[in-house]
Amino acid sequence: MATINELKCAIKDKLESRGVLGQLKARIRAEVFSALEDQKEPGPPLSHENLIINQLILEYLEFNNYRYAASVLSAESGQPKVPLDRQFLANELKVSEDSSSKAVYVRSAIQHTVQIFTGPRGENDQLQDNDLK
Repeated sequence: MATINELKCAIKDKLESRGVLGQLKARIRAEVFSALEDQKEPGPPLSHENLIINQLILEYLEFNNYRYAASVLSAESGQPKVPLDRQFLANELKVSEDSSSKAVYVRSAIQHTVQIFTGPRGENDQLQDNDLK
């Protein structure tokens, strides 16, 4: 007959192999932060820049189905529950929305930032993944 410790190890191994254990831990963290958020004093107001940065990070997290990480960021940062308007984001980041940027603006924002520091790129000289390493 299996001992309690053997049973715990078997359940932990099974949950890890199915990828569920990490999700459960993230969910618990999110709930703890949410509970603490209800009790803590309000933090300083978000700056305009941080509001945009947080929204970009949230878009990235949600695009990749990191829902619990997104909920923790929302709870800790004080980001508004209603996301910023995409047209507003596009204007602020100086990007145009096309089929490649519709999903996530983070890549466009990185491209724009790289252009600021390295100078304008040619029309056919797109930012490649290895440029970000």
